[in-house]
Amino acid sequence: MKKQEEIEFTTADAIVKELVRAGVETAFGIVSIHNMPIYDAILREGSIKLICSRGESGAVNMADGYARATGKLGVVITSTGTGAGNAAGSLVEAWAAGVPLLHLTGEVASPYLGTGRGYIHECKDQLSMMSGACKHAVRLRRPEQTAAVVRKAIQEALTAPTGPVSLEIPIDFQSAIIEDLSLDGVQVVESKQQSTAFIPEQAVTKIVEARRPVIWAGGGVITANASHELQRLAEILGAAVITSQTGKGSIPEDHEQCIGHFAAYESTKEFLRNADLLISVGVRFRGNETSNWKVPVPEEHIAIDADWQAINRNYKATFGLVGDAKDLLEALVQKLEEKSVSAVPSYIEEVRSLRDEVRAQLRETLGPYEQFVDGMREILPRDTILVRDVTVQANVWGSRLFEIYEPRTSIHASGGGIGQGLPTAIGAQMGCQDKTVVLMAGDGGFMVNVGEMVTAAEENLPIIILLFDDSGYGVLRNIQDAAYGRQVAVDLLSPDFVMLAESMHYAAVRISSGDEFVSELKKATERRKPSMIVVDMEAVGPMAKPFGGPPGAAEAFKPKKI
Repeated sequence: MKKQEEIEFTTADAIVKELVRAGVETAFGIVSIHNMPIYDAILREGSIKLICSRGESGAVNMADGYARATGKLGVVITSTGTGAGNAAGSLVEAWAAGVPLLHLTGEVASPYLGTGRGYIHECKDQLSMMSGACKHAVRLRRPEQTAAVVRKAIQEALTAPTGPVSLEIPIDFQSAIIEDLSLDGVQVVESKQQSTAFIPEQAVTKIVEARRPVIWAGGGVITANASHELQRLAEILGAAVITSQTGKGSIPEDHEQCIGHFAAYESTKEFLRNADLLISVGVRFRGNETSNWKVPVPEEHIAIDADWQAINRNYKATFGLVGDAKDLLEALVQKLEEKSVSAVPSYIEEVRSLRDEVRAQLRETLGPYEQFVDGMREILPRDTILVRDVTVQANVWGSRLFEIYEPRTSIHASGGGIGQGLPTAIGAQMGCQDKTVVLMAGDGGFMVNVGEMVTAAEENLPIIILLFDDSGYGVLRNIQDAAYGRQVAVDLLSPDFVMLAESMHYAAVRISSGDEFVSELKKATERRKPSMIVVDMEAVGPMAKPFGGPPGAAEAFKPKKI
């Protein structure tokens, strides 16, 4: 056997070298005959921690959660064909949320690509499948180009608009012996004065003249690390701040000007009808957050986004400012400070009133669950990372009444797919081990990736799972009732979740009241070990008002002429 220093340099080593150069410290995935050389190279290099998931779908979600919580590149390694296909759904979520993620996947040996001869794990057209699920997909064509292709893929994932990039490496290429290439990029450095963002004077005038401005903050604010600049702009203008789901945390939600994630509420819609300017920053304006684009916006709309194609995609813009949100907001704040703009006290009072009104309206619907949200916010640290799977409790109050105070401490499935919360929370906890990470999930979605529970236990991650068990798909039950007056395929047989969790090395308990919930949450927070609290929703009792899904959901499913 050769000594380690005598081992030849291979494609796999070049891949790992580029990962280390990019600052990668953690990678997620499943080892396979179609990625073993990469895993071995990671082992030999020694600085990257490997997290072994139980499924490719979960592995991608973990890399996704890690990236969202840390702001770093997420890295996931999967197998070929079926393995890559298992990853595709979670890659779609990363694409929907604009998460910078590098997906390394194997491919069949290069002589068999596209032949249909039945090489193990063969897929008819894996590259097209990956392309459909990602921002970009590329295949390594020559082993000698490995360093350049990997570096380009990483840059593509991190370049705005950020997103997942898949890189396929045929299995015979992974162990190919190549030269250890020295690859350097040469850049022209511009002075700070030359790189200052340009804001059209007409746009500045519109802002100065506005008396009822509204800011709509999206995930782009957080991606650009522009929360400080956004808050400063809001305070200068005295603007109301609406946030998208992914924009939660772009301004502290206890700030008096923060309306929060309440855009589709009737009170907020009326407020927007009377606004005279909208400044949107890094917002996708998703259909489910705007009542399928029925939320009104002012005629004057200044849109700030890193993506050229975002301008006028969903709402007409008067001015489209394309670039880094932090740079643009900083330049805008500087312009406004020079003009001595001041907030209108009476308008700020209206903003405060709207903020209180929408929260009070929602609280009236919670019934016994009001104690849950208040207990969570009282017990959990201010910088707790709250991950929410798609479930009634998360949608109704977890995404609105549990206040988020810091960027990157709120994570939700942008694409709307259930079951991704558990592995996403594991990735977030892996990246932020000193923080408290809490998952809100329903029993239906939770079972999709339930096997990943043991991954968290294996790493001894102090994740807290709040599992709301109503033995079914609660959101769909309510929509079906409203649309058809009957239900189908929504009732599920729940396992004994406490026994299940204990078998996977969790401390677990089932509770049946708000008092018990608060008591057990305090214990779980202090424990700093994998913990699960199962909420018996039948015992706790129903909400004061059933959640019927997003506005207009039931009407959309009733028979109609098109």
